[in-house]
Amino acid sequence: MLACVKHMLVKEFIQVFRDPRMRGLIFVAPVIQLLVLGYAVSTDVKDVPLAVVDRDGTPASRALADRFDATATFEIASVVRDGGRASAALDREEVDAFLSIGPGFEDRLLSGRPAPLQLVVDGTDSMTASVVLSHGAAVVESFASARTAERAMRLTGRKPESGVELELRAWFNENLESRNFYIPGVFGLLVTLMTLLLTGMAVVREKEIGTLEQILVTPIRPWEFILGKTLPFALIGFADVLIVLVVGTLWFGVPLRGSVPLLFLSMGLFVMTTLGVGLFISTISGTQQQALMTTFFFFMPAMLLSGFAFPIETMPEAVRALTLLNPLRYLFVILRGIFLKGTGVDVLWPQLLALAVLGVATLALASLRFKKTLK
Repeated sequence: MLACVKHMLVKEFIQVFRDPRMRGLIFVAPVIQLLVLGYAVSTDVKDVPLAVVDRDGTPASRALADRFDATATFEIASVVRDGGRASAALDREEVDAFLSIGPGFEDRLLSGRPAPLQLVVDGTDSMTASVVLSHGAAVVESFASARTAERAMRLTGRKPESGVELELRAWFNENLESRNFYIPGVFGLLVTLMTLLLTGMAVVREKEIGTLEQILVTPIRPWEFILGKTLPFALIGFADVLIVLVVGTLWFGVPLRGSVPLLFLSMGLFVMTTLGVGLFISTISGTQQQALMTTFFFFMPAMLLSGFAFPIETMPEAVRALTLLNPLRYLFVILRGIFLKGTGVDVLWPQLLALAVLGVATLALASLRFKKTLK
């Protein structure tokens, strides 16, 4: 038994690593993808080009514009007196938003009357637009509070006291950097894609080059064949995990607050699932092209329904139920918990159990699907 599996392992490693380009795809491509995606996948909104329509032209209106410019979110691109020019600039995508300050703005502030403003944002990208509107509202609120305090100080000679003082603090991701949230997800996606592709091509390649017939006439049993086919890719998957882990933590500075052994245990359970899915795809595909298309047919919905980009809580109830069969859903909870929160088995055991059940189920399904006969 061990001899058969050993020979299968040696055969698979020779077949995978004899091509230098394949070695590059296995060990170099994930690093390049992580570097590219690590910089590209970010929801941080910074330096939004802002036009200011200042119809008042007073120190108060200029102070408000300066307050916007002083934030990391906004960058004043132009100050005009005509709202039509700002609207045209927004249409031409020269700016992403414009702030309209009406005439009499300072007089209204000094007299304590409401001073209306308008912030117009390009809503094409709804996520970015909502962040811009939120930050803009915060800037205006801060400016209004400061002006109210100044007016009260001028009239009464003392600073007004506030009954509520809110202290804001973010845990686990102190600077609210979206990269710290997304990099663990990219980490999981790369391992998923690599193990799915390698395993999905495994049996199909044997069919296409005609070596499957030779294997089937040997005394090797189906489970030995499956073990010999999946174990090399599991080891390659763990090597990719280590490489991507080092790049993610050292290059991007993503904190790793949890247990490294628990991380590898979690990845082991997850890789067992992806190997089972990949092997199942390999057994139902007749050509490598079919296996490739089927792999992406599984990968894309799994990514979209994982919580990587869109919160699962906002999905329709039927779709949320479907995500319970998605191993990526559980992996992302585990990765973000280990990386950012330092959580352990006492918290993550439901996700670990789900990955174990899915892994056993997918491997069992692939084993039942595989038959030691040619079709």
